[in-house]
Amino acid sequence: MLITFNNVTKTYDDGTTAVDNVSFTVKEGKLVALIGPSGCGKTTTMKMINKLIPLSSGTITINGNDISNENAVELRRNIGYVIQRIGLLPHMTIEENVSLVPKLKGWKKKDYEKKVDELLEMVGLDPNVYKKRYPLELSGGQQQRIGVIRALAGEPPIILMDEPFSALDPISREQLQDELKLMQKNIHKTIVFVTHDMDEALKIADEIVVMKDGKVEQIASPTELVQSPANEFVRSFIGEERVKQITNIQEVQAESIMNTYPPDGPADQLPVISYRASLQDIARMMLLQNAEAIIIADEEGNPIGYIEKNHLLKELAGIHGEVQ
Repeated sequence: MLITFNNVTKTYDDGTTAVDNVSFTVKEGKLVALIGPSGCGKTTTMKMINKLIPLSSGTITINGNDISNENAVELRRNIGYVIQRIGLLPHMTIEENVSLVPKLKGWKKKDYEKKVDELLEMVGLDPNVYKKRYPLELSGGQQQRIGVIRALAGEPPIILMDEPFSALDPISREQLQDELKLMQKNIHKTIVFVTHDMDEALKIADEIVVMKDGKVEQIASPTELVQSPANEFVRSFIGEERVKQITNIQEVQAESIMNTYPPDGPADQLPVISYRASLQDIARMMLLQNAEAIIIADEEGNPIGYIEKNHLLKELAGIHGEVQ
């Protein structure tokens, strides 16, 4: 589903403008992170998509349909919603919590029971162990996983996520970020994800919308954002250490970290790159070619060494560690 904001403004009765003439598009099947300091309007922007907050002017369309013409209840049944506080009903089992929306949509029992099992398995929770348990019998990380799959249960094309992992411990948070990235590769939902954590946004998002005082300061991919901040506010919000990290990765050349002995297996089946290529260029080619190693060539194109994926990752990790 394509979500389009067109000159959207939200002004409250006391005259406060929370969102000020915002326009951007969330492409179908992409995860877009809204980020900015507290009070910048990111959560208000997201909540206008499912009409939890009415807009004051402008339009929001989903696949070209103006949501102002949509029934709020019906709209929300087709938009998954995950919040920081999780919001699981404590008197209901995990199975009952997850199957709420499918039941409201009139699914048959065998269909929603099957969907519950599939979703629990997708987030690594054995249905036979967990579906009859109650929320308070689960850890915080497990409860948040249930919150995520509950939002997916009715098979909505759009998912809204309001700082869903911010209350978790760092390890659980990292795990859930990884699981969300992996899950998104399989489900291809249109996701709007509100966060105040730049590392989280850079890790999970296809595009990042940086907001300040109700306005959009920059919209870019994670790489573009770090490489080319639009202004001093964006640069300071990203943080100098992240900018330096990317700069270091771009400056280190293949020749300085390559191995000079032959790689295991036939070298003629591996991609080739110049000895002047940056680590970023090497990583990009490895990903595009799905290669476990890459041949390094001199100016004449003659092989002079190679770099394996694991070695590259260790080098990148080392650079990252130096700037923390």
